Amino acid sequence: MLHNVYLYGGQVTSWKNAHGEELLFVSSKASFRPPRAIRGGIPICFPQLKSTGSLEQYGFARNRIWSIDPDPPSSPSDISHKAFVDLILTHSEEDMKIWPHRYEYRLRVALGPTGDLMLTSRIRNTNTDGKSFTFRFAYQTYFFVTDISEVRVEGLETLDYLDNLKNGERFTEQEDAITFESEVDKVYLSTPTKIAILDHERKRTFELRKYGLPDAVCLEARFL
Repeated sequence: MLHNVYLYGGQVTSWKNAHGEELLFVSSKASFRPPRAIRGGIPICFPQLKSTGSLEQYGFARNRIWSIDPDPPSSPSDISHKAFVDLILTHSEEDMKIWPHRYEYRLRVALGPTGDLMLTSRIRNTNTDGKSFTFRFAYQTYFFVTDISEVRVEGLETLDYLDNLKNGERFTEQEDAITFESEVDKVYLSTPTKIAILDHERKRTFELRKYGLPDAVCLEARFL
């Protein structure tokens, strides 16, 4: 079941399975109001990832108040959704001063009939002069696990990756699965549609399916 979606950051902060077990991590020190981003859940990174541009780290979308679309457009997948909500973020005059582009970011948060969580992003250029712009976005998901040493990620073997702990140097993954014995911060390139996160301690598997997003980031985070 879906428990919490905040308008601040357009951020999912709770997602539970049929047994009522929490699947997302949120720090006990998280702030749920500006100016700090919510620490945990699924932050929306837009229009920048990390420090790849001149904006604040991970962009400004996770530090803005989104709105609910009371009359969202229909789509063929609506009939398979148990519940959904459409959130919208648009440019502000203050944002235009630091990122001079007009846009509409529409985020659909949906639950499938079996409790699957689905996030769909649609970003539209609303510049009146027709000028194009480039951007990056990501779902920075914090999965709840008990013991990180008992977690492995499958589906990324043999792929090239950029190691952010080694100044972004490019390597090829040699292991059959990703494990976490020390700090990890890697960007895997041209990843498959399906990636699995196995939590042996809790005897459960997160199955990630993605479309239109070529890369995936493996990042170990230890928060209280």
